[in-house]
Amino acid sequence: MPISYLCSMIDYLIVGLGLAGISFCEQLEENHKTYRVIADKSQTSSVVAGGLYNPVILKRFTLAWNAKEQLETALPFYEKLAKKLHTQLDFKVPVLRRFASIEEQNMWFEASDKPQLGYFLATNIKKNENTCIDAPFGYGEVNYTGRIATKVLLASYEKYLLTNMLLQQETFDYEALEIKADHIAYQGIAAKRIIFATGFGLHENPFFNYLPLNGTKGELLTIKAPDLKEENVIKSSVFIIPLGDDLYRVGATYKWKDKTNLPTAESKQELLEKLETFLTCKYEVVDHVAGIRPTVADRRPLVGQHPDEDKLFILNGFGSRGVMIAPTASASLYQFIEHATAIHPEMNSARFTKKYYQKKQRN
Repeated sequence: MPISYLCSMIDYLIVGLGLAGISFCEQLEENHKTYRVIADKSQTSSVVAGGLYNPVILKRFTLAWNAKEQLETALPFYEKLAKKLHTQLDFKVPVLRRFASIEEQNMWFEASDKPQLGYFLATNIKKNENTCIDAPFGYGEVNYTGRIATKVLLASYEKYLLTNMLLQQETFDYEALEIKADHIAYQGIAAKRIIFATGFGLHENPFFNYLPLNGTKGELLTIKAPDLKEENVIKSSVFIIPLGDDLYRVGATYKWKDKTNLPTAESKQELLEKLETFLTCKYEVVDHVAGIRPTVADRRPLVGQHPDEDKLFILNGFGSRGVMIAPTASASLYQFIEHATAIHPEMNSARFTKKYYQKKQRN
C-alpha cells in the first residue's frame, strides 16, 4: 500500500537512505517522532564504501576534523543499531600504516608527540611478520579503528523500514513538492519538515543545488587472496581491508571529472599497480564497484536550513568519512530543528547562504 494512504500529518519526510538518512531516522525514532522515507538506489557511495572509521589522515599524519568527538558519538550509535537490527555492524580491526622509509618513521614519531594525535597513534614500530607483504620499515598502528559493514547496514535498515511501512522506494519528484504555510505536501503526504539526505543527488535538488558539492568518484576492488592471511587493515598507497573468507577490499581511487557510478578499467589498473608495489602473493579480483562521494569544496559537511524556506533542511557532504560523521551531524541537525541548538559553524550550510542569494539574483 502506498505511503500516502497511511499517514495524515507526520513530523518529518526524509529523502535519501544512505548513512545520513539512516542516522537521522534513528534520531527521530529515539525521540518518538513520526516520519517516512523516500529513496531510490541512484546514489551508491554508502553501499560501496570501505566503511572504515579511522580518525587519522594517514597520508599526512594529521587528525581528521573533530575525529575524537565524532568517534565518541559514532561507536555507541552503531552498537545500539546493531542490536536493533540483530546483526553485527562494527568489526574492530587495527589500521597499520606501512612505512616507506626511515623518514616516514620519524614523521610518525613527531606526530605522536602532538597532544591530540598522541591519543590515536601507537608509539612503537610494529614489525611486519606477513611474508605476503613487503614492508621492511614496519608499520605505525592507529588506535580505536574499525570497519562498519555499510552494505549490511543499508540492506538491514531498508528491510526494517519496509517491514514497518516507513519506506517508499522511488525517485523523489521535486516538482511534486508543495510548500505550504505550516507544512510541506508531497503526493498525499503531509509533513512538518523535509530533510534532504541524497548525497551526490543534491545536484538534482532545485532548493539546495547552490551548495558547492563537488563529488569525487571512488572505485574499490574486492580480491580473494588465500595466502595473505592478514587480519589488520594495511594502509600504503592503497588500503587493504580484510573482510573474512580470504576476501579483501582494496581502494580507493579519487576522480573529480567522471560523475558516473560505473567502474572503469583505468581505475582498476591504477589500484592493481599500487597494490602490487607491496603485495607479493597471488590474488584474484572478484568484484569492482564505484560510487560518488558527496564531497564539499572546504571538506566540511552541509548541515542546516534553507535560507528562505524554513521547513526544508539539508544533511549532506560527508565525503569519505561518512561512517564517522553521520551520527554527529544528524544529532546536530535534530537538536537545531527541535531545540534551536546552534550547528557547528564549520558544517552549517549557512556558510554558503551568500551563494544562494547570488544565484537567486542571477535567475
